[in-house]
Amino acid sequence: MDNYSNEEIKYLNILSEKFPTIQSVCTEIINLEAILNLPKGTEHFLSDLHGEYESFLHILKNASGAIKTKIDEIFKNSMTKEERRKLATLIYYPKEKLELIKKETNNIEEYYRITLYRLIKLCRIVGSKYSRSKVRKAIPKEYQYIIDELLHANQNSYDKDIYYDNIIDNIISLGRADAFIIAISNLIQQLAVDHLHIIGDIYDRGPGPHIIIDELMKYHSIDIQWGNHDIIWMGAAAGSEACIFNVIRICARYNNLDILEEGYGINIRTITEFAMKEYEKESLSSFFPKNVDEMRDSKFDQMVMAKTQQAAAIIQLKLEGQIIKNHPEFYMEDRLLLDKINYEKGTIVLNGKEYQLLDNYFPTIDPTDPYKLSEKELEVVKKITKSFKNSEKLQKHVQFLYSKGNIYKIYNDNLLMHGCVPMSLFGEFISVNVHGRELKGKTYLDYVEQVAREGFFEPEGSKEREYGKDFLWYLWCGKDSPIFCKDKMKTFERYYLSEKETWEEIKNPFYNFENDERISEKILLDFNIDPKKGHIICGHIPVKFKTGESPIKANGKLFIIDGGLSKSYQKTTGIAGYTLRYSSYGLTIVAHEPFTSRENAIKDETDLHSEIQIVEKVERKRIKDTDKGKELMFQIKDLEKLLAAYKNGTISEISNNITK
Repeated sequence: MDNYSNEEIKYLNILSEKFPTIQSVCTEIINLEAILNLPKGTEHFLSDLHGEYESFLHILKNASGAIKTKIDEIFKNSMTKEERRKLATLIYYPKEKLELIKKETNNIEEYYRITLYRLIKLCRIVGSKYSRSKVRKAIPKEYQYIIDELLHANQNSYDKDIYYDNIIDNIISLGRADAFIIAISNLIQQLAVDHLHIIGDIYDRGPGPHIIIDELMKYHSIDIQWGNHDIIWMGAAAGSEACIFNVIRICARYNNLDILEEGYGINIRTITEFAMKEYEKESLSSFFPKNVDEMRDSKFDQMVMAKTQQAAAIIQLKLEGQIIKNHPEFYMEDRLLLDKINYEKGTIVLNGKEYQLLDNYFPTIDPTDPYKLSEKELEVVKKITKSFKNSEKLQKHVQFLYSKGNIYKIYNDNLLMHGCVPMSLFGEFISVNVHGRELKGKTYLDYVEQVAREGFFEPEGSKEREYGKDFLWYLWCGKDSPIFCKDKMKTFERYYLSEKETWEEIKNPFYNFENDERISEKILLDFNIDPKKGHIICGHIPVKFKTGESPIKANGKLFIIDGGLSKSYQKTTGIAGYTLRYSSYGLTIVAHEPFTSRENAIKDETDLHSEIQIVEKVERKRIKDTDKGKELMFQIKDLEKLLAAYKNGTISEISNNITK
């Protein structure tokens, strides 16, 4: 009899409850070994969504063009280009497209029959890389048996052909064709992408971050790397007042206060009424919404938005000043600007140079104590903070960001992070002093995540919670933040100074080395990733496609895939975003042109025009080459131990499959 520790015997006994016989163990080993040799599932990487929900949802539905490509491959000799385009649109928007098709089609039963056959064929091929069990689990339960039969029927048999045709005929005659087309279309979307990576910045600028998160919460397999624009919303939900007023200011800046009011049920009337009373003078043009040309609101509504933004900005600057004074370890004293203003002259001295302010109107600032909130501001802060903390939907969304999110993630030998690993001008990891310890590289990022979690999950009022809330704000704009990655955030300068040299935000030296393969390899090694296999995948800094800049850096070791999904960036980048696909055949980067609208996509069958570039081709990867494969191999080893224990009598089989 082999020697087993008590812990091993205890574990094997637990495992035997699931696999009570030698036969059941052998069957599971055979099954897992077969799965290991299936092709690796496709990973889909998206970054910097910035609330652009229509563009994002379309990219999600078409899998960055993968579904259209597969349709063209399968049906190029049997369907016209127009028919293939219509089929693709049907798969992306099955319910809406069917409504239009039924209005314009004379023989709808014939359309149903042809379309069901085509969808089943496409679904069978798209799902061929998965086990039958995995595909079955992805099918809605009410259609599971029939769709499974259709997908796996052997059409080489005459009898099976009759059986197959009979199923299709009955689906149509019973009036269930629409439901089946919708179910199969959704199944194709799901099978086209095995796992989704969101590389940060779901929030800010665009109108629907809450819509995006609602959709992500339904997604079958996902991880998220927090961006700095996500962090301020996470901090706001935790009750960080500085984060809250950053959120309000940015929503007002992009005319998106509806996100707060309608999306999250947060009452912001307190600050809009306060702003209109306290800021009587017309606001600076820099406080008017960025997308004023697109606004249909009246001049009065625009002024409300501008004054709300102005009031939120001043409260924000005061609250930030208080944090900076309380935390000298943040080394952000150079952002204490309100006490540097000469309120009589309307000037400020920065780096030894005096600048004239665009406006010297600060009705709520006491020049003798500029960081002190007025009584009315205190009341506004108290009420709005309570509303943020009591927003059930915001709390639910932020808990989702914590449950699926991290500062960084290592997945299939790739390092995913929104921003950077902070570095010095000499290409060394910056050493950050944390409570007497020097942290850098991976160790520093691990600490960052720990404190970010404490700021939300530790008990209200605890030392860890209070520090964590301030640290969440620091991650938004601090000089050594791995998700801000700049020396300072020039909020004040952009509002109050016309000299653009004062606006410059210097990027972390990480970006000086973005094309240095040795630095990327150094980072991968610090995160225990083989640099011969691994890549770094980031977002955060828009890649200027129109000037010839490439998202592929460091000889293919680093990818920066922020290409401007946000409309406010598209004039700079020249495109509407990059996405990355990692299939069993290798890495493919996709550059997207701007998305028009969901309505146009459904009615006119306009898809995103995307330029596809194969970055790295590999010998076809199998599941055994992935993280999931490593998990399965451990399971096989455990099952082999159980099998040996059955055979040598250490553990007895459970007769008649009756568990203990």
